[in-house]
Amino acid sequence: MKQNRRDFLKATALGMSTLLIPGCFETAKKLPAKKPNIVFVFGDQWRAQATDYAGDPNLKGKTPNLNKLAAQSVNLTNAVSTCPVCTPYRGSLLTGQYSITHGIFLNDTPLRNEATTIAEVCKSGGYNTGYVGKWHINAGGRATYIPKDRRQGFDYWKVLECTHNYNNSPYYEGDDPTKKFWDGYDAIAQTRDVQQYIETHANDDKPFLMMLSWGPPHNPYQTAPEKYRKMFKAEDVILRPNVPAKRANKAKEELAGYYAHIAALDDCMGDLVETIERAGIADNTILVFTSDHGDMLHSQGHARKQKPWDESVRVPFLVSYPDRLGKDGKEIDMPIGTPDIMPTLLGLSGLPIPKGVEGTDYSTVLDGTKKAPDDVALIECIWPFGEWLRKHGGKENRGIRTKRYTYVRDLEGPWLLYDNQNDPYQMQNLIISDDNKELQADLDKKLFAKLSIHGDKFEHGSVHIKKWNYKPYRNGTMPYKN
Repeated sequence: MKQNRRDFLKATALGMSTLLIPGCFETAKKLPAKKPNIVFVFGDQWRAQATDYAGDPNLKGKTPNLNKLAAQSVNLTNAVSTCPVCTPYRGSLLTGQYSITHGIFLNDTPLRNEATTIAEVCKSGGYNTGYVGKWHINAGGRATYIPKDRRQGFDYWKVLECTHNYNNSPYYEGDDPTKKFWDGYDAIAQTRDVQQYIETHANDDKPFLMMLSWGPPHNPYQTAPEKYRKMFKAEDVILRPNVPAKRANKAKEELAGYYAHIAALDDCMGDLVETIERAGIADNTILVFTSDHGDMLHSQGHARKQKPWDESVRVPFLVSYPDRLGKDGKEIDMPIGTPDIMPTLLGLSGLPIPKGVEGTDYSTVLDGTKKAPDDVALIECIWPFGEWLRKHGGKENRGIRTKRYTYVRDLEGPWLLYDNQNDPYQMQNLIISDDNKELQADLDKKLFAKLSIHGDKFEHGSVHIKKWNYKPYRNGTMPYKN
């Protein structure tokens, strides 16, 4: 595996336009004369429903910059966080693989160096690479220095493994093991740093890949700058109808703070777009806005993530690339999962895709040269942990999101079935009705076909815990404790 990875990176670095290296990668596409820059921006725990352009009444007029971006972008309205929790998402984002393949299905577990990451492909293809913000894929402590050989191909580096203290938060820069601190609200400071990077590298001979990973709007919800907190009052928050009455007050309080983070990040996004335009590189830059997963925020009586409902699994996903996708915004309702992101970005960039990638390159769907296939996005929980322990209802599950339906099984059999077209808040579980057996059988077939692609036998999570040899942390806690 390691030899194949080295061969792949060497071939990419040589600029070979059409090659086939056995056991390494499929036929590579011809590289364009001028490859696009890639700016990939993602928040933490930002659910798809929480923007003005997506119709959230609490954000009407409050996300003007994202509204403007959406009007000029491809909007993937059924983008799904396949394993909707921080570290597993990042493993799939970087490698294009599913969690049981790269081995990360718990938070605070390390991405191994065997898989070829998007940064390594870009770097070997002539790109500068940079990452700013939350990493959360190294393990070994959330506040510890991350050495160069664990940065997965990123050179420019201003990163902390993980923190949810968003004011004057720490980070490490490059090869300096000295802890530094962002000035003020870290998402704003990180955005300013990326703006400077863009301005510095806009006229380089080499294109760049820059990933910006914000910590908000992840809880704690009440820590955005005061000017944004003043924009939202708990008593004015309009709840989704799937929030139980007994949770209404708590939900309103948390949502007010959540929206304050979002308003702050909308301003950040506007500043980024302005910088890209001012630098004169907007047409040849792939700009992505998305999130690692959503947040239940008391819908269905649940909090946070890992759950298979839409508030947890669906994320915003905007792609702007005027040179190839045009400037007229459009919506595509084809489901797309986390492992599909890497190959799609490589496809848009004309870079080869490593054979170990399990996701699908949808670049030709985005640019309209191919019709969107009748595909499904996988939803999975390989081992419930953290905020979704078994004592809180957590359980292994696998499911799919189609254009219309959500279908989920647990280890005992069919669990959830929703018609999202007629029941957008997922309040009627159709599994309990005998009238949907034919539909259920069809969705069951599609689910297991999707699982078979990467060899997921849908076994008890302990099988995977044993396979990857997960051990207790040094402080005595267990990353997989139930």
